[in-house]
Amino acid sequence: MRDYIEERALEIGEYIIEEGATVRQAARKFGISKSTVHKDVTERLEQINLRLAHEARKVLDVNKSERHIRGGLATKEKYAHMEH
Repeated sequence: MRDYIEERALEIGEYIIEEGATVRQAARKFGISKSTVHKDVTERLEQINLRLAHEARKVLDVNKSERHIRGGLATKEKYAHMEH
């Protein structure tokens, strides 16, 4: 793996943990795709720093579970307004 990719994966992992960031926020911050963020955290970071990879993954899992709740509430609210 190229040095700059390893460095980016480490920086993304640290950013996600420190900021409680989502994949989308990290992608925007680092100017890369959400797919690349996901690959950096789930595959590349595990090869470089397993502890950091697990911590970042915990944050992303929490964000993902909260997103489903927020998405469901937004949809419910949208249709509640349409009924009136």
